[in-house]
Amino acid sequence: MALKVALLGCGVVGSEVVRLLDEQSSELAARTGTPLEIGGVAVRRLGRARGTGVPPELFTTDAMSLVTRDDIDLVVEVIGGIEPARSLILAAIKAGKSVVTANKALLAEDGATIHTAAREAGVDVYYEASVAGAIPLLRPLRDSLAGDRVHRVLGIVNGTTNYILDRMDGLGAGFTESLEEAQSLGYAEADPTADVEGFDAAAKAAILARLAFHTEVTAADVHREGITEVSAGDIASAKAMGCVVKLLAICQRSADDASIGVRVHPVMLPREHPLATVGEAYNAVFVEAESAGRLMFYGAGAGGAPTASAILGDLVAVARNRLANTSVAEGEEDSALPVHPMGETITSYHVALDVADRPGVLAGVAEVFAGNGVSIKNVRQEGLGGDAQLVLVSHPAPDAALSRTVTQLRARDDMVRAVASVMRVETFSDIR
Repeated sequence: MALKVALLGCGVVGSEVVRLLDEQSSELAARTGTPLEIGGVAVRRLGRARGTGVPPELFTTDAMSLVTRDDIDLVVEVIGGIEPARSLILAAIKAGKSVVTANKALLAEDGATIHTAAREAGVDVYYEASVAGAIPLLRPLRDSLAGDRVHRVLGIVNGTTNYILDRMDGLGAGFTESLEEAQSLGYAEADPTADVEGFDAAAKAAILARLAFHTEVTAADVHREGITEVSAGDIASAKAMGCVVKLLAICQRSADDASIGVRVHPVMLPREHPLATVGEAYNAVFVEAESAGRLMFYGAGAGGAPTASAILGDLVAVARNRLANTSVAEGEEDSALPVHPMGETITSYHVALDVADRPGVLAGVAEVFAGNGVSIKNVRQEGLGGDAQLVLVSHPAPDAALSRTVTQLRARDDMVRAVASVMRVETFSDIR
């Protein structure tokens, strides 16, 4: 007997899910053990030309009735956002349906509620497509590394920002020009805020941290900065240091294993690091574990077909569990490690200062650094006279001390005309 699938949403991703279910029906039936059939598709408006091949009578605007129907076995949610997705998923779970979702925003905000409901109902919630598209990442973190201790997860998890920064680095283009090109190619939305301000990456970072460290993490716990302030000067400075600028999701344990840090922001990354070579709109995630060592996952991180591929993989898994009358709903998080504030994170700063070109300025700047317990790793001066610029890189220090240093430098208008640029520098060389 076939398993019936309810599809919530039929946009770019949903249409690809329909296409793959149709084109690969015999292969999916062989892998699952039974055919998978679409039992209904919930959409906002009826009558639109969708070109999916789904019979018109299967479309409905009553999503709640669809996910609670007795003949529906599995639910695929690709509408995104918090509501009505949360209510629909919880209703499906309560009705005994296993769920496949790509909804990173919902999982990052209220994943605990959904996982608890699934555990109590004895059904599955799979969400491989919520982070890094087609890249098999979340199940290896959850299952393959379940017996290991993960120390750090680093990720380029937003293809739009990676494309923009790659163009700025490779062609010397500005941010606005690179963003417009990304929009013309379909890599960026008309409103790119979620991408360029780091909201999308922060939601994914929360999901990665939860799986890596077995503790509840929400998007609100993630320190977030976007790339809108990254300038051509930052790119040039990074090149001069042998680095490239990347927007990274960084999830890591503290040195004493008492807490975790979860953050998303631009970094200057040494070009020899594996993530530095990830170009265009690709995603990659670098995992450092105690026994497994260093692992890297790389591939297409967005788009209808890659995301649908991940959804179909999850759909086969939950279908198999359904036929076996079992589930692998996630257990309660057992570590309960607190997320420490960004100020306690140890990092390094690259600071570019427009300064007066006169004796004593460098000594004055060094005094501000020293007063906050921050030592200077290297310094160089660019230009002469009124156009002089000091570029300094600090040794690692608490982010709060580095931030105070920059604030105090901005106030020293007797020697600093402007703080032209501030960016963190990460080498990730502290492998345990």
